[in-house]
Amino acid sequence: MENKRKVLIVDDEVQIRRLIKVSLEGHGWQVFDAPTGKDAVECVLMQRPELILLDLGLPDMDGKQVLQRIREWTKTPVIILSARDQEEEKIAALDLGANDYLTKPFGVGELMARMRVCLRAMQPYADQAVLQFGHLKLDLGRHIVSFDGAEVRLTPIQYKLLTFLAKNAGKVLTHRQLLKEVWGVESNEIQYVRGYIGQLRQKIEPDPSRPIYIITESGIGYRMMFGEELKA
Repeated sequence: MENKRKVLIVDDEVQIRRLIKVSLEGHGWQVFDAPTGKDAVECVLMQRPELILLDLGLPDMDGKQVLQRIREWTKTPVIILSARDQEEEKIAALDLGANDYLTKPFGVGELMARMRVCLRAMQPYADQAVLQFGHLKLDLGRHIVSFDGAEVRLTPIQYKLLTFLAKNAGKVLTHRQLLKEVWGVESNEIQYVRGYIGQLRQKIEPDPSRPIYIITESGIGYRMMFGEELKA
């Protein structure tokens, strides 16, 4: 019997769990669901899903608390599904380790696209010595970045920023996460990060005004893509 990929849906609304479950099962997933945070933590421990879809508004605890608990021992990709659309809520969840954030209501096609990106960006990819994004290539062992075979000259900070984005490809990284990792400071100076992102785009994007590698998540941060936009 073929082993199906496991996904956990955490949401207190029965109709939403049922809708997502039917859709994902139709695409070959083995689906588990949990109506509470406690049930979610237990299910992650018992079933070891490859992906978690997590609502923030749970009856027994906030979804961010669930995220904190499971991040203590697993790097399983987590996509937040929530009716809370405030930037502060998104940033807080992403800073706690969520991989992506979808605001309700959303289409199943968009959800499937985000799931594909999350799965493609799983940890083994970050451990590779050479990372390839379409025409863009990062040779981490030799510290060389090239585009269509031609070397791209980067400053040390530009290189560090690009490699951090690349190692977390597909994941939304907040301004705070970028500043802490690349510059070692606890801050949220958007303009500072934006300036360096602009410099990188001038060097690696075919058309810097329409980036395909470093995508802006408005008001939140940036996401490194695989040379293509999210497709349903």
